[in-house]
Parts: sequence; structure tokens; C-alpha cells
Amino acid sequence: MNSSDARLPVVVVISGSGSNLQALIDAAAGGQPFRVCGVISNRPGVLGLQRAEAAGIPTQVVDHTAFPDRDTFDGALAQAIEGFGPRLVVLAGFMRILTDAFVNRFAGRMLNIHPSLLPAFQGLHTHRRALAERVPEHGASV
Repeated sequence: MNSSDARLPVVVVISGSGSNLQALIDAAAGGQPFRVCGVISNRPGVLGLQRAEAAGIPTQVVDHTAFPDRDTFDGALAQAIEGFGPRLVVLAGFMRILTDAFVNRFAGRMLNIHPSLLPAFQGLHTHRRALAERVPEHGASV
């Protein structure tokens, strides 16, 4: 995308396969008023990075295992995000808990997508766990 593109620039942060990322890529390609200007993963080699690269979207890996603590990782992740110049940050299948300082840094311009009604069923396999527990209500959080 060129710098004259007036659509909202969005950075998507992922940890895995990027199925939500793919939905965002498809929506942007379908004419929605945003563009994915970058994809960042905390895990190298995941399918989501391949999805982004196939769509011509720049990617970056900020591997959380390379940092001594959560604060240092969050600082590096924030710097990577800001390097793409987004107006919105979307956590789409991002499997790390972020510090209050990180969340406050992006307050008002960050969304988290999670396939359960938080705080219920945090983590993976939310639907399977909800069915196993026979909860009367299940959904998604944004």
C-alpha cells in the first residue's frame, strides 16, 4: 500500500494460524475502510505470518522467549507496533497477557478478539471447554 492510501492503518498482532487475521485481510481486500499495514507475531514460523506475506503485508517477529521479562517484551512489542504507524492495533489470536503499561500506551486504539465471553474460558479451546461445561451462554469478546 502506498502512503496516500486514506484507509485506516491497522497492525494485527498474532500468535498462531491467523484465521482472524485472514478475515481482516479479506475484509480489507473487499473494500472495508481499513488496511492491514503490518502483522507482528510473538512466535516465529506460524501460519499467520505466511498468510500476511501471501497478501503482501509486511511482517515482524518479536519472540517473547528472547526477552528476560514481560516488561522488556512489551516494550519491544510496542516499538515494533509503532514502527508500522498504525492508528489501530488488533490483537487477533494473540496469546500473551500484556502489562497495564502496554495497554495504557495504546488506550483507545486497541481491540482484542477472543472466542469467549471473557473472563470465562481464557486461553485455547474455548468452544470445546464451554460445551464440556454445558454453559447456558457462550460467545465472543471484542
